[in-house]
Amino acid sequence: MKRRKGWVLSVIVLFGVLFFAFRNSKGIVSNEVITQQQKLLSAVTALLEQQHYSPKKINDDFSKKIFKSYLDQLDGDKTLFTQADITALKKMETTIDDEIKGAPLQFQPAVSALYEKRVEETVSIYKSILSTTFDYTVEEFVQLDGERTVYSSDEAERKDRWRKKLKYYSLERFTALQEDREKNKNKEGFKVLPDDSLEVQARTSILKMMDRTFTRIKKTYTADQRFNAFVNVITNLMDPHTDYFPPAEKRTFDEKMSNQFYGIGAQLQQDDNGIKIASVVTGGPAWKSGAIVAGDIITKVAQGNDAPVEVTGYATEDAVMLIRGNKGTTVRLTLKKQDGTTAIVSMVREKIEQDEGLARSAIVMRGSHKIGYIALPDFYANFEDKNGFRCSDDVAKEVVKLKNENVKGIVIDLRNNGGGSLVEVVKMVGLFIKSGLVVQVKERDGQVDQHTWRDNDESVLYDGPLTVMVNESSASASEIFAAAIQDYKRGIIIGSSSTYGKGTVQRPVPFGKPIDFFSNRTEYGAVGLTFQKFYRVNGGSTQLKGVVPDVVMPDAYEYLKIREKDNPNSLPWDAIPQAPFEYWTNSSSNSIASISKIEQERISADPNLTLLKSNLKWLSTRSDSPINLQINKFKQMQKQVLNTVEQNNNLLKLKNEMLVSAMEADKDKFYNNPDKNKGIRYQEWLKSLKFDLQIEAGVKIIEDIVLLNKNSVQQ
Repeated sequence: MKRRKGWVLSVIVLFGVLFFAFRNSKGIVSNEVITQQQKLLSAVTALLEQQHYSPKKINDDFSKKIFKSYLDQLDGDKTLFTQADITALKKMETTIDDEIKGAPLQFQPAVSALYEKRVEETVSIYKSILSTTFDYTVEEFVQLDGERTVYSSDEAERKDRWRKKLKYYSLERFTALQEDREKNKNKEGFKVLPDDSLEVQARTSILKMMDRTFTRIKKTYTADQRFNAFVNVITNLMDPHTDYFPPAEKRTFDEKMSNQFYGIGAQLQQDDNGIKIASVVTGGPAWKSGAIVAGDIITKVAQGNDAPVEVTGYATEDAVMLIRGNKGTTVRLTLKKQDGTTAIVSMVREKIEQDEGLARSAIVMRGSHKIGYIALPDFYANFEDKNGFRCSDDVAKEVVKLKNENVKGIVIDLRNNGGGSLVEVVKMVGLFIKSGLVVQVKERDGQVDQHTWRDNDESVLYDGPLTVMVNESSASASEIFAAAIQDYKRGIIIGSSSTYGKGTVQRPVPFGKPIDFFSNRTEYGAVGLTFQKFYRVNGGSTQLKGVVPDVVMPDAYEYLKIREKDNPNSLPWDAIPQAPFEYWTNSSSNSIASISKIEQERISADPNLTLLKSNLKWLSTRSDSPINLQINKFKQMQKQVLNTVEQNNNLLKLKNEMLVSAMEADKDKFYNNPDKNKGIRYQEWLKSLKFDLQIEAGVKIIEDIVLLNKNSVQQ
């Protein structure tokens, strides 16, 4: 253990030296910059080889994978580069491993320069194509999936591929305008335009979309960003969760984990005029300035006294990354006011807490029974602030409130919860079980830790019926929680055929010097390094296989290839011996098997859910197929797809809404919130629960457990 810590420290020091040199290389010739990048890559490579949980050999085969992955990163649909480009680059296909270990860096700079050239050419290509009317009577096909096509053989084929792609975008818009005309033609004041006018409108709309897209690419996907992407390609080839986080991305990651950030307290949105202030948070820096109001357009953003950055053409998330920053730092916004004047407003960033991203609850009435519902979007934790948000604390508070409402059971919704803090998931499991191991962790040397990640508190906050909802996007900490509840027979897991399948643990290895005394961030970001795997208490890994629910029901994303098992770079599944643990024993645990069987039989026999499953399979095959651009056949297929999607949406929606309400303790948050817009969003969230078929299934399981236990007592 001491040897490992010493190595990580030496890597951090090395990164600090490298980046000190790199920082002072501004303004020097590009060869010097490449030299510094080369040293960085060598350090990252050494870290991966010596500290990754299961490092792949960095050899010619690895080099070939970097070659393909980086080109896919820059040109996934194969419309920028030609086969001649790829052939010219092929001479470096087996030397990239040498480059990232210290040989002269050639591949990435060459690809980056070629990318810039091809982007400039593409702007001219799409402008030329969109200046001419499309012929929608011709039967031809476009393939949008880059994995199912090859690079263009020459420039003429590349331009024709762009023509088909733009024709598809325009055809989509044109047919939508035709449908809109048909729906509204008899409405007073609606102007009915002929097809040729609609065709021009469609192309004009697509031209604006392409201009916005390529303006953003040229402004924000800089040479530095492309180099960062190259580093990420290398780290991701070790496994999908070993990531390089440049400084801004590392800050975004920390903000997501903690549900707080340092900013100005304003919501942004994008429209044709640019990045607009949508609303101002009462009490925040923007509100305190008295100079920023909803409707102002942000044209420039500056850090302290630095020169401002023009953000016209930026996407909202790009502007947000510039406006947010570190504690106590200054940001200057140049604003175009609604009266046409310009204003420059300087503000000191303050802590903004995102309480809408925290655990939240509701009451679902099922006959005379109250069932509690808790939604947890992430296993968040703020380790930089002892008073910051912790999901285990927040869930505990929600459970107490639900108990005060005398609920008969609780449904915990972890759908789309991508995970987070391992510490927090252990604490959260502890709310529902007596003391015991929550998860086993294996080191790269094969040692298994059965002691660290356990609940040592004998008390149980809630011992009633429990259901946990998951889907294919429930990952990492979500899978640990669901697996522990399932292994201890503490509750019933319900959801898609399996969870995501991430069974690895990461830790950040920082680069460069600390940026301040308030956070653990450094000036050049970090690598999130996979260094452990975790295992269920029963010995099985969640890696690749995920958690298979006790009750499986289809959902809209079941057949999308988005799980860990769909990534060829994922680590394999394995198992270790089961750890000692005791099953949860009470009336609820005795009914788990029988209730699960009854509910699964009901779902399997439901003709609507059978139809949904069939529809989803059909849609998954359609997404891979070439698209016919002959207008009548296009409309026919679009109609079939849209009808199927609409049918699926209806199948996933309850015919009769559930009775859902806020708890008494939360009434003010929902209905008397000082932030009116936030209160409205909370109320909209409540409404969204009322027709959720999967929540209803989770609630029904609780009701069945309650009724079964009641009958058992009476007998």
